[in-house]
Amino acid sequence: MPITLARAIAIFDIDGVIRDVSGSYRRAIADTVAYFTQGKHRPSPADIDNLKSEGIWNNDWEATQELTYRYFETQGVSRDNLKLDYQALVDFFQSRYRGSNLDDWNGYICQEKLLISAEYLDSLTQNGIAWGFFSGAPRDEANYVLKKRLGLENPMLIAMEDAPGKPDPTGLFMTVENIENKHNLPQDLPVIYAGDTVADIYTVGKAKSLFPQRIWLSIGILPPHILAESETQVVYTEKLTEAGADLILRNLETLTPWQIQRLL
Repeated sequence: MPITLARAIAIFDIDGVIRDVSGSYRRAIADTVAYFTQGKHRPSPADIDNLKSEGIWNNDWEATQELTYRYFETQGVSRDNLKLDYQALVDFFQSRYRGSNLDDWNGYICQEKLLISAEYLDSLTQNGIAWGFFSGAPRDEANYVLKKRLGLENPMLIAMEDAPGKPDPTGLFMTVENIENKHNLPQDLPVIYAGDTVADIYTVGKAKSLFPQRIWLSIGILPPHILAESETQVVYTEKLTEAGADLILRNLETLTPWQIQRLL
């Protein structure tokens, strides 16, 4: 089916959905908190998940800063009295994530496992599903996986630099509009957004409240680091469900064109 006869628009978060960031972004968070607490605290994956479940810490630099503040508060040090240099924190984080070579990255980003294939995206196109990406990652880091790893030539992407952070739905609206304009689509197609955090699900909820005349569906994707322990899966699934997820999946590729049609 030509994309001009699209049945729906599917938009994807990137981290935890398109690529596994448990050993990259999340590792950089832990490294950075450990560095700025002089080695006295290294947050666990559960610590990071608990913070993310609050639904407002989509930006990993800000999440890192918050985890650092919270550690010192447990030690009786007020954040107002803590002279934490945010730019120094960001720079250290990036030195771990991107690496030491600014022109040829050699950091944790190089070790990320892909969670989908380009063939999956082709299958959506062939079945009348228009698609794009809305991510809180910096544009060059998002394009590293979309262009260099997946081989997409000109992916439709709204990134950190383009819109306010989630759960503000502005970036989601921008992605939808860009896809509609690119493919000359009607402005009433159902929109599906797949993400791995509470903030992603909240984003769809806010979109629903602002434009209730349109169908908005939120798909929660369980990130890879959650899948190893059944108890952790249950807790994470409950949090996504409580946030309003319409469907929760273990991997994005199980959101097939048939599954999308069934949802609609």
